[in-house]
Amino acid sequence: MIAETQIHTIARQMLQTYGLQAIAQAAQNAVDCESKGETEQARDWRHVEDAMKMMRGPHQS
Repeated sequence: MIAETQIHTIARQMLQTYGLQAIAQAAQNAVDCESKGETEQARDWRHVEDAMKMMRGPHQS
């Protein structure tokens, strides 16, 4: 399990590098880990995905 501070650091770096596509990449990484039976890593990627969604802020309409 990755520490909370590392989750936010990874999320921030991914957003800076890939923009909003980073959220989809984290989700895909989680799916890939789940398909390999790597549940702990998948959970970490889901956590990174959630952190990026929070950083993105609310949807605009």
